[in-house]
Amino acid sequence: METIFLKKGEDRRLRVGHLWVFSNEVDVKRSPLTSFAPGQPVQVADAGGRVLGCGYVNPASLIAVRLVSRKADEGLGPDLLRRRLSDALALRQRMFDRPFYRLCHGEGDFLPGLVADRHGDHLVCQVTTAGMEAQTETLVSLLDELLHPASILLANDVASRSLEGLERFQKAALGTVPEETAIEENGMTYMVPLAGGQKTGWFYDQRVNRAALTPFVKAQPGCSVLDAFCYAGSFGALAAKNGAGSVSFMDASAQALDYARRNAASAGCEAETLQGDALGLLADLRREGRQFDIVCVDPPAFIKRKKDAKQGLEAYARVNELGLDLVKPGGMLMTCSCSHHLEAEALRNMVTRAAGKRRRFARLLFQGFQGPDHPIHPAMPETAYLKTFLFHLPE
Repeated sequence: METIFLKKGEDRRLRVGHLWVFSNEVDVKRSPLTSFAPGQPVQVADAGGRVLGCGYVNPASLIAVRLVSRKADEGLGPDLLRRRLSDALALRQRMFDRPFYRLCHGEGDFLPGLVADRHGDHLVCQVTTAGMEAQTETLVSLLDELLHPASILLANDVASRSLEGLERFQKAALGTVPEETAIEENGMTYMVPLAGGQKTGWFYDQRVNRAALTPFVKAQPGCSVLDAFCYAGSFGALAAKNGAGSVSFMDASAQALDYARRNAASAGCEAETLQGDALGLLADLRREGRQFDIVCVDPPAFIKRKKDAKQGLEAYARVNELGLDLVKPGGMLMTCSCSHHLEAEALRNMVTRAAGKRRRFARLLFQGFQGPDHPIHPAMPETAYLKTFLFHLPE
């Protein structure tokens, strides 16, 4: 492998375990980035020539190199992929007794550029980097060898592929991918879309946080629940199964609302569905004077890049103010953010300030983050993205 040399002092982050080398950290006089091909395996060395590990390069990306090993001679190939995937599978099998989970979580499983979800007999993968793209055929073969799935879908239609200079597409890599499938979580069976679904079909990262809401639903049989930005109705349908009397789902996607309604019906609850821009719909509900015993707001990432921070913070503040106004006295607000750039304290303070302006008390009952099948790399704060808070708003 050829070597990429870092500028003096730019090795500190990597020495404590971080897996990314940014383009402005590379000594381009010694190792011109333009001389490397996208996805090419490389060694990474500090300014003194000491090898820090192996990875793959993309000269067109802000993240110029992603490390896959701390060893000097271990590039991304069949042996490393097999070992890492086997390790990821063994860890999930220790945590879950049923095959419904995120199987591989990129840097959290030391495989940058790969996300894979297991929905029973069906796998959905996202390959987001040029280096991992070069291993696609090997990846599919290894997943078939390890799990013998009925199908593997490559959901490679995410925007991050464009940043790597990769084509965006969705296709079956193995078998016939069904339009939908059943998944199991927290004692509930959900129908979810595969082909044409959002991201990888389901958001397993919220599993623990959904479960945290359940005791409060059970303690108030017949309670009313609003599940905003609901996708397939994960929070609301689980609430219906555990005794909620009414559930209202809110989402921009007609497909998502159809799945949410069906999932609630399977739990014995006829749900209300509200389609459109959630901020506008939340404001409409407030004007109508409606309130609910439990309100859950789980919006998409409003801050995908640092330059989006100002506008994104305003959107999060607005969502939480509207959500709080829709909570009955004595009710609950569960608020979530999947934006890495929004810190947990900032989200908590939004609710605190909103409650203070309205002269309402708020007390924090639960703080959660992404589930254990979405492991956090301890040296990479970028991998800790999900924040969830459950507030009680007493009378």
